[in-house]
This record gives sequence, structure tokens and C-alpha cells, in this order.
Amino acid sequence: METVRFRHAHFSARFPVDCLYAPSHFWMRPADGGPVGEAGTPDALNATPRLWHVGFTKFATRMLGELVEMVLDVKPGAPVGGGDRLGTVEGFKAVSDLFCVVDGTLSAANPALTAEACLTHSDPYGAGWLYAVQGTPTPGHLDVHGYVALLTEQIDRLQASRYSDGDSRAAAAHDPAAGPDTGDDA
Repeated sequence: METVRFRHAHFSARFPVDCLYAPSHFWMRPADGGPVGEAGTPDALNATPRLWHVGFTKFATRMLGELVEMVLDVKPGAPVGGGDRLGTVEGFKAVSDLFCVVDGTLSAANPALTAEACLTHSDPYGAGWLYAVQGTPTPGHLDVHGYVALLTEQIDRLQASRYSDGDSRAAAAHDPAAGPDTGDDA
């Protein structure tokens, strides 16, 4: 599998070239292994609906931690669309809503995750896919290079906000006019 290597700050990963990516950190790949086309072109959407596997990117799995459980509230055969809430995922670090990034019909949840939920972390772009939808990717998907650029921007913003919050707390700690430090960040 051809990949693009990404390294920024304290995060590095390899992202497959044969996937489309949602800004919400999901990947999409045709279940038949066929080409996805170039992101943003009609070819990428493949005018005829097809079966897409959808999973978390390596960045999403790092933020969520190891997957413990996935619960789909939507049943196979139900119509779904981009942004629809499908259920929840529970990781060691957080519980999060699971959203759809393909317009069409929900085909299935990945049955392998029932026995080995950790596949989303150990093999996110292979056996660790989350769900399958018969349809077309929602508008706004990215190719691997667009996703890497988006990820760079998001990590930069996270770091900037983290450092600016720390700087303002440090300044307040040294400013007698700021009042006593109660330890309450509210």
C-alpha cells in the first residue's frame, strides 16, 4: 500500500494514498479496492454509488485512544447522509459520537470489531474499518495531500492555543493584581 509519511510536532503517521479523507478525521476507501479518483472531481464521487469502508484516521485513533466499544444506533439498510450521527465509540480516553461521511445506505458495521475492537488502533486502514455504506462520499472530502495540509493546520492551532493558555496562566500567577490562584480554571 502506497502511503504518505506525515511528521509534525509529536505526531507521525503514514496515510494511504488510495483513501479519501474527511476533515472530521475519517478515511473512506472503496470496499472492492478500486481507485477512488482524484478528490474533489466527479470521478472521485463515482456517479454510480458503490460500497465504501469508513474508518478512523491514525490521528483520530491517537486522540480517542484504544477503542473499547462501538455502538451503532442506525441499523443496516437505513438511509444515511453526511453528518448523520450513527452511534458512539468508546475509547480509553473518551466517548465520542460516530458520524457518517458517505451519503447512501448503511450496509454494515465491521463484525471484526466485536471480537477485537483494538483493530481500529493496530490496523486502522485495513481490518480496523468501522462501517460500510453503499453510496457516494459527501462533498468536502480530501485526497491524502489535502488531509496532511489540514492536519498540519489543526496541530499548529492546537499547539498555539495550548501555549497561549499556558502563557496567560503563567502571567496571571506572577501578577499580584490578578488575585489569588484558586486552581479553578472555570
